[in-house]
Amino acid sequence: MCIIRFITSIFMTVVLFFSSLCPLFGGVSSVRYIVNADDLSDEIPNIVDNVNIWNMGTQFYDPKITSDYDVTEFVKYIQLMQCTGGTPERDLFKDPYDTSTYTDYDFEPLIKNCRGILKLGAKPHLKLGGIPIKFTSDYNIGGDFSMNIYPPDDYNVYYGYIKAIAEALVDEFGIDEVRSWRFGCMTEYENGGWFQAKSGKPKDSMIAYCKLYDYTVQALIDVLGEDITVGAHSMTVTEGLWDEADFIKHVAKGTNYANGGKGTKISFLSASFYDSKPGKYTGGKTLPQTIKYLKRTAERYGLKNLFYGVDEGRILYGNSKGKNDDQLNMRITGFTWQAAYDARLFTQGINSGLDYFSSWGFLSGGLFDGNPTVSYHVASNLAKFAESKKARVVSAKVKAGIGVESECLAGWNDETGTLRVMTYNFKNDVDYNRKMNVSLKIKAPQFDKEEVTVVRYIVSDNCNFFDEFLEDRKTYGITDDCFSWSPDDPSVDDPTTLADENARQIYLTELKAKYAECSKLVPVVSTAKIKNGAIELNDTLDANNVVFYEIY
Repeated sequence: MCIIRFITSIFMTVVLFFSSLCPLFGGVSSVRYIVNADDLSDEIPNIVDNVNIWNMGTQFYDPKITSDYDVTEFVKYIQLMQCTGGTPERDLFKDPYDTSTYTDYDFEPLIKNCRGILKLGAKPHLKLGGIPIKFTSDYNIGGDFSMNIYPPDDYNVYYGYIKAIAEALVDEFGIDEVRSWRFGCMTEYENGGWFQAKSGKPKDSMIAYCKLYDYTVQALIDVLGEDITVGAHSMTVTEGLWDEADFIKHVAKGTNYANGGKGTKISFLSASFYDSKPGKYTGGKTLPQTIKYLKRTAERYGLKNLFYGVDEGRILYGNSKGKNDDQLNMRITGFTWQAAYDARLFTQGINSGLDYFSSWGFLSGGLFDGNPTVSYHVASNLAKFAESKKARVVSAKVKAGIGVESECLAGWNDETGTLRVMTYNFKNDVDYNRKMNVSLKIKAPQFDKEEVTVVRYIVSDNCNFFDEFLEDRKTYGITDDCFSWSPDDPSVDDPTTLADENARQIYLTELKAKYAECSKLVPVVSTAKIKNGAIELNDTLDANNVVFYEIY
């Protein structure tokens, strides 16, 4: 009898042990969060208020929002990358090749684009610093981005060019308007693929960029005054040709190459942040580490009032390759996985003191046309947290499978009397398919009543056209070779993604209108009782889903 009891005891212990491991190996995860809306800290920024444009071209000459989803409801800055030089097409001259004159300016393309951005209700974020080819003898249109990577022969000539640009913008829009814009100098300044000295040496390249920044800023100040917003964009997520700490030290306490004084005006520092592909994070710094490096370095040299951004980023490559490349056109995927990826990334950014994270696009047609992606749904709801004070959140219980992540963001807006909460069920695996039970205990003494209204938005397959598109591809025979770049990108309106003409006609005539219905995010409205000073909410999230609560 004793032996039987002993064996039974051992058996039950083994059963209980392996039962406890079930969540780790594929069972339902569970988390519980306690939200303390009576313990508030800093204001939550609109982290999604910036978009970046690779080539300004003519797209903002007369911009029209043809989608039912207007990204300018939350996008406040449109970043024009390398908009003042670097190739004959970007150089703002009547004849970019004519070195007999350096003043045959043609600023009309820039002015027209800025006018269009303002028409949309946004502000220009102008990335200056690209070197016109006529300013560089033996210019080199090369590197990784087919730009002139060499400095100007004469920085005073370059200064005159930037000053003339600033004057032309003031003449067109007025000094107060232009002062309200953002300015940058170069894209990824320590990336030798964008900019380097002719010697290619790290120290020479660092000095050349510090000169470029100083002369750029001086030209702006000499026209606009000191009350400007200007910053610099480094890689930081991975190592560059030289250490960005040298530049930060220079603008903090070095000798200004343009005016001989100490230091140079700087308002913000930004970085790039890219993960490699779905399921594979970057081999460099994490997003919190990227921000931390910039902030700590700046503060070490006495720069304590800067704000911080990511000027470009998300994911470089898809898991599937198109006919020509496996790059993601908008640096996002169409999988619902992207929703939780974004929620996780933006939450990390907010918790690390990031002010903005720029995007390449949100709709199937980029910025102004097409159906919304899950990235749009996450961004548009996260933007509503802006101007709310961040509430303290405690993880009371977490029982998650291997690699499964969840975090909770909450904010109280005193002006509107609204509490917003977001959480997600994420694993860095597009094939992840496990549920997560989420429970929330919300302490919000600001609600002086017995019942609150709860508006719930769940970003899932139900508001994502891309899962239907994957099935329709099988039906219509739209293979990976029909795409130029990765088929995993949701910008299917763009021929850079969906290139095959027959496949495009099928999509545009038979599928796109159907996807308008598939991509609608429909809120669910309910009420919740306040008991003992707290609100209890419970949900079960499918894999890589995100839930937003609006409580009032």
